[in-house]
Amino acid sequence: MVTNEQQPNAQAKQSYASGIKPVWCPGCGDHSVSMALNKALMELGIEKSKVLIVAGIGCSSAMPHQFSTYGVDSLHGRLLPMAVGAKLANGDLTVIGTGGDGDGYGIGGGHLIHMARRNIDITYVVMNNEIYGLTTGQASPTSMMGAKTKSTPFGDIEYPLNPLTLAISAGATYVARGFAGDPMHLAELIKNGISHKGFSIIDVLSPCVSFNTLNTYDWFRQRVYKLDQSHDPTNREGALAKALECEESDYKKMPIGLFYRNEKPTYSEMDMVIKKGALIAQPMPSGEEIRDVIDEYK
Repeated sequence: MVTNEQQPNAQAKQSYASGIKPVWCPGCGDHSVSMALNKALMELGIEKSKVLIVAGIGCSSAMPHQFSTYGVDSLHGRLLPMAVGAKLANGDLTVIGTGGDGDGYGIGGGHLIHMARRNIDITYVVMNNEIYGLTTGQASPTSMMGAKTKSTPFGDIEYPLNPLTLAISAGATYVARGFAGDPMHLAELIKNGISHKGFSIIDVLSPCVSFNTLNTYDWFRQRVYKLDQSHDPTNREGALAKALECEESDYKKMPIGLFYRNEKPTYSEMDMVIKKGALIAQPMPSGEEIRDVIDEYK
């Protein structure tokens, strides 16, 4: 969420790009995600020193390097714990997590559930290319059944994870899906996710042009469509129904846009210590107070 201290200022239309040459393959969907995130930050005009981008491991881990904000690469699947630690310590930060489907929905899947149910005020952008790209093409948690990869040469026999239904069911209060082939639409989803007070997740259909020859840009363009005003994002049951449309249509129809939004208190607003102010601004306990705590639990 954008706080009062982070309202648009003189930097509002300055690019947040670092100028570092991207390491992604030409045509990788992550290029579009980087452009969309930059556009979202430019429109919000948040002070660069008030933004932290946290990444995990995978192709998406290059994202913090593309921005002239604070950034950090965490361990595989552990970007959310690091992101929430930063947010709880310094609530004035706008914290954005950037990961992939393997990092976020595989090894990091357990963290996703608990970040969502706690309604931590961070934004999570997941580049979902339905493959492990950095390790050159193994099946991921979102790979389609039958997909032939290096780890599933005879076709994937596992049912794919639906990240949208998982996030909605776990308690996320802003759930959206974008497409790397439409960066302007994606930028709006990311901007609104950052502005939302609570846990926001944007699942991005981000084609891997090197190792996923099934889910290509053309394949997605034949299937994606934007949710219109007839969809009520405050209706949880309706959001779940739309999120299930991919499976129920045998992946012939893939809606993108805002699926679900709900306003409720965040973790920081309910925690008796954090709601008094950012931890970094609170006084350190004295030596005597620390000894009293230690003595209490001897």
